[in-house]
Amino acid sequence: LKDKLGDHSNASSEVEFENAYAERVGDEGRGVATILQMVALTRLDCMLGSAGLMRMALVQAMHHARHRSTFGKRLIEQPLMRSVLADLALESEAATALFLRIARAVDAAERDPAGHVMESALARVGTAIGKFWVCKRTPAMVNEAQECLGGAGYVEESMLPRLFRQSPLNSIWEGSGNVQCLDVLRALARQPDCRDALLAEIGAAKGEHTALDQLHDKLERALSDTIDQAAARHHVEQMTLGLQASLLLRHAGGGVGAAFCDARLGPGRGLVFGSANIDWPASLVDNALLA
Repeated sequence: LKDKLGDHSNASSEVEFENAYAERVGDEGRGVATILQMVALTRLDCMLGSAGLMRMALVQAMHHARHRSTFGKRLIEQPLMRSVLADLALESEAATALFLRIARAVDAAERDPAGHVMESALARVGTAIGKFWVCKRTPAMVNEAQECLGGAGYVEESMLPRLFRQSPLNSIWEGSGNVQCLDVLRALARQPDCRDALLAEIGAAKGEHTALDQLHDKLERALSDTIDQAAARHHVEQMTLGLQASLLLRHAGGGVGAAFCDARLGPGRGLVFGSANIDWPASLVDNALLA
């Protein structure tokens, strides 16, 4: 058995088959195409699992901030901590919205692929896009939640060390970040419907926020030509942010969608959680407390 960083409850090992008997159960040369159907579902699982880790980390941070007091106030009442918590809640909500939308597309594609051409195309490209971004963001978010607890978030009495050890795994499973980005480029090149479905989903909220409108137009220009492999991560990142922004603008209340556009796409965006120079809506923290 492998001695792993985390995921200890799920044993891993290597097995070699020597002179083993086997029979082909499908058409010759179709093995990769067949297994990719399964991979699409497990990539969705990775996205879902990472969104769940985000949510659990947020819950731990919120609970601590509600009950820990410093300088005469609870942490959740301290302006700087509230900005961090709001940003963590925003990331969690965006990840959840994205995986639910892609899951809906996957379900539609499985039920009736011929009748849901655009949903099938969105499922094809969206699983790789979402898997890349959501799984990649999870370790940083879990670590930020640890900081909310301070040293208590680093000791094994807390749940957070286990979450942190688990958090990098989903970005490695079923193809690491580069594999996902190259798969996005492959899907866009081979299936024109993927480009149309992606732009349509992002453009569904066009007119709701200037930053999203600009991103949509930028992606439309970029996707009209072949994307250079060296720039794949940049473009896939922009695709993900566009999808999340569009979904939150359409489906999240309380100014959450606008806050996402400001914090992730606008001039006040930051590189670490809580650093975006925007007015955080109170609903982000308040709703996270209720959920």
